[in-house]
Amino acid sequence: MGLGGRKRMAMPREQNPSPKPRRRPKGAKRRVKKKRKKIDVEDLKKEVVLDDHKLTLEQLSTKYSVDLTKGLSSEEAEKILIRDGPNVLTPPPTIPEWVKFCKQLFGGFSILLWTGAILCFVAYGIQAYFNEEPTKDNLYLGIVLAVVVVITGCFSYSQEAKSSKIMESFKSMVPQQALVIRGGEKIQIDVQNVVLGDLVEVKGGDRIPADIRLISAQGCKVDNSSLTGESEPQTRSPDFTHENPLETRNICFFSTNCVEGTARGIVIATGDSTIMGRIAILTSGLKVGKTPIAIEIENFIHLITSVAIFLGVAFFGLSLFLGYSWLEAVIFLIGIIVANVPEGLLATVTVCLTLTAKRMVRKNCLVKNLEAVETLGSTSTICSDKTGTLTQNRMTVAHLWFDKTIYEADTSGEHIGNTFDKGSDTWFILAQIAGLCNRADFKANQENLPIAKMSIHLREDSSQAHVLLMKGAPERILGFCSSYLLNGQEYSMDDEMKEAFQEAYLELGGLGERVLGFCFLNLPNTFSKGFKFNTDELNFPMNDLCFVGLISMIDPPRASVPDAVSKCRSAGVKRSISLTLMSSFKNKM
Repeated sequence: MGLGGRKRMAMPREQNPSPKPRRRPKGAKRRVKKKRKKIDVEDLKKEVVLDDHKLTLEQLSTKYSVDLTKGLSSEEAEKILIRDGPNVLTPPPTIPEWVKFCKQLFGGFSILLWTGAILCFVAYGIQAYFNEEPTKDNLYLGIVLAVVVVITGCFSYSQEAKSSKIMESFKSMVPQQALVIRGGEKIQIDVQNVVLGDLVEVKGGDRIPADIRLISAQGCKVDNSSLTGESEPQTRSPDFTHENPLETRNICFFSTNCVEGTARGIVIATGDSTIMGRIAILTSGLKVGKTPIAIEIENFIHLITSVAIFLGVAFFGLSLFLGYSWLEAVIFLIGIIVANVPEGLLATVTVCLTLTAKRMVRKNCLVKNLEAVETLGSTSTICSDKTGTLTQNRMTVAHLWFDKTIYEADTSGEHIGNTFDKGSDTWFILAQIAGLCNRADFKANQENLPIAKMSIHLREDSSQAHVLLMKGAPERILGFCSSYLLNGQEYSMDDEMKEAFQEAYLELGGLGERVLGFCFLNLPNTFSKGFKFNTDELNFPMNDLCFVGLISMIDPPRASVPDAVSKCRSAGVKRSISLTLMSSFKNKM
């Protein structure tokens, strides 16, 4: 089987002149089908076997019989579409509407009410059989119980059916289109008509219509968050960068979004054969667990049933003991059991959940299943990504330490918070170092290259001398320094300064902030203009630097986060867990 089990066209069987073979028993067929499904799921769980990302453009063109400039012809595309089927994910099996309606009528707490109604009818039947003019109390009670169950069942079904129709309408509001090249012409087609080997073009804002092997790209970046959860856009290029097809840059995956740039590629998988299709098949086979309210109702039914039967049997025996006839004892038995049934509970729960669902609709939250309302209400823990979700994903200066004083910076974004006196000479030099040592450039495949967190700049005054600026881990930076700057004046490093540094470092680090140290060195005139500095084999001094100060940074929370957290607290959510923090702990263990 290929990737994800590509659909095959069912070929007509040849006519067999021999006698028709005996059919296999239905049970055997069912066992074979179940076993085959299990094998298919096990195949899906295996690691993806794909080599299209390793092929050259010529090999790719040969494999899919496609011209890399003109694409497939319309006739070839039509044949492939008939062979493989449309480029859509197989929807999960749907539950018939009559089954949904019956679940609302006979599921959960409704069973207890139906049982009570039947017992009422039985009691009335017994009375009518033995008495010419029986009392109709049990008949009326049975009718009321049945009507309550039917009305609440219809109400719940109509509410969920309305939500389901709204969800279905969302899918058809904006039909997905794809730009393909067929016969040398660019045409817009429905995504479901994209076939294997199609030459596809995507641009910023487009949804990737299938798994694509890129053959050209200009500044292309894709958002893989729907597939991997990675919030940062990923660069895509025609280059083969990784053995793993899920990690290489020359493949774009179905259902992800192109956020910027343009790209052209060949479709290598469609529909259920895509990576997203494999995941969808695996997740559709998962068993749906019971909701908290369903579990509570089931436990409540067991409790009420046990109590009702116990009391009914006890009163039945007591009635016989006191000399009542068996008919009267049976009526007592049924009456006690029915009396323990809370007739109004089902209607009350249904109305409360429906009203809550309507309130959520006004807050732009559509509830597909009424039980989901209670599930949301019983949430006690929220697991959330930290970077970019709770925070702004932007490192911001929070505190500064210079002249032996800690200053708080403004992290509000509106620059209306705390500030400090920027007239200090030390602050001026610290700001210069931070600005000039802020030209980091991260490139791929540079894991083993040496990193020197320093920069050398030519003074803009008439001296034409160089100055060495350095930033890094505070304890390492302090080790290079033999002096420090205080109120713009340079002093020799002493124990008092080291102790003040240690206290400030521990205080800023204790706030959970990332701390950097800064220092500088005025190089002598021997390093004149045009001198070739070598940061790998150092040809300049790296000692006797002057320590300037510390800067600590944080990724500030979004402005709406405090209010959202307080609302979660008031709603009964006890804990909020940052998944980024959890993953960092896991990596350290």
